[in-house]
Amino acid sequence: MNRPLPPLYALRAFEAAARTGSATGAAAELNVTQSAVSKHIKTLEAHFGRKLFHRHGPRLEVTPQGQIFAEGLKHGFKQIEDACRVFQSERNVLRIKAPSTLTMRWLLDSVSRFRAGAPGFDVQISSVWMDIDTVDFFTEPYDCAILLGSGQFGSGTRSAKLFDEWLIPICAPSMSRDLGRDLGKYDLIHPSPDRRDWRRWLGRTGMSELADISQGQVFDTLEQGNAAAMAGHGLSIGDLVLTSSALSGGQLVAPFPKAVRTGDGYFMVWPERCRKRRYVQRFLEFLGGDVPVCRRPELTFLD
Repeated sequence: MNRPLPPLYALRAFEAAARTGSATGAAAELNVTQSAVSKHIKTLEAHFGRKLFHRHGPRLEVTPQGQIFAEGLKHGFKQIEDACRVFQSERNVLRIKAPSTLTMRWLLDSVSRFRAGAPGFDVQISSVWMDIDTVDFFTEPYDCAILLGSGQFGSGTRSAKLFDEWLIPICAPSMSRDLGRDLGKYDLIHPSPDRRDWRRWLGRTGMSELADISQGQVFDTLEQGNAAAMAGHGLSIGDLVLTSSALSGGQLVAPFPKAVRTGDGYFMVWPERCRKRRYVQRFLEFLGGDVPVCRRPELTFLD
C-alpha cells in the first residue's frame, strides 16, 4: 500500500511559509496563528523525516530540497484554485475546444445562430491549433470538443459524428481561368506540414503522377491554405464543408471537381462523466441540423 499523503493544510502552510519567508507571513495569509503554521511545518518534517527550513530567529530559510518541494506545491495549488474558479463561475457556460479552421469557417456563425435561440446557457469557443486533433478532459478546461478523426478519441470519452471530411482542390477564380485543368501548371499549397491531404486526394483520383507533392508552400492549417489560395498563390486542398461558403460566394473555385472522402470526420467529443451533458446534447442536436450542405451537382464524389 502506498504511503498516505501528509495533511493538505500542512502542505498549504509550508508553501505559504516558503514563499513569504516566515511563519508570521504565512499565518497572516492563511488567517491562522503563527504557532499553527509552525506546528504544520513540524508535522511535514516528521512525515518526510527531513528538515524543510533552516531557522534564523523569526526568519525561515528554505532548504534546497524544500525549495523544489515548495515550487511543486505552488503549481499544484494554482491548478486547484483555477479549477475551483472555473467550476464556480462557469456553471452556465459550455466550454468547447475546436480547430481554428472549423471555428472560422463554420462554428462561429453556428454558435451565433444558436445563441439567438436563447438556450439558457452560453457557448464559449477556444479555437486551438492542433497538429493532431486531441483533447484531455482531465487536464484541459473544456466540457466538450469538436475534433477531426476516426471517432476513437480515447477511453472515457463519447463522440458523435457531425460530418465527413471530403477533400477538394481549391484556388482563386482568376487562377482557374488562366491555368484551366492542367494540374501540372499549378503551384501546390499544403495546409498541413505532413502534406497528407494532397497525398490522399491524388492517390484516390489516380493523379499522383501529375503533381509533385514535395514541392509547394506549406502551412499549418486549412484556413491558412484557404487564404493563400484566395490570394492567388496556388492550388490548395480544402475540406468541402468548410469551404462551401467561399465556393458559393465565388471567392474560391474547384477546378478539379472531384471530392474524395478520407474516412475521417468531424466529431463532437465529450467525457463519459460530463456534468454538463444536457448542454452538450442540446448543442449537439443544434449543430447536427446546421451543417452546410456539400452535395454540389458539379462535383463527382469518390467514397
